[in-house]
Amino acid sequence: MIKIFNKATNEFLGRISDEDLQFLVDHLEEESLDDHDYFIRAETVESFINSGASPRLMEVLKGGLRTEESVEIRWEKDKL
Repeated sequence: MIKIFNKATNEFLGRISDEDLQFLVDHLEEESLDDHDYFIRAETVESFINSGASPRLMEVLKGGLRTEESVEIRWEKDKL
């Protein structure tokens, strides 16, 4: 499992699957191979619905956005 956090506040947003992380890798820009964060815009999240994002991924990303137009998230592997 993958833990997702708000990068600015370090607030835990939820857990997603390895497949969900791969979806983000496939659909978002990475600055390097070691990149563990993403800048997410509300309209990008909405486009993920039509691209096959899982309901869980959508829940975590929308929860991170709340009423904002964008949020920067970071991820880390769960050590469970």
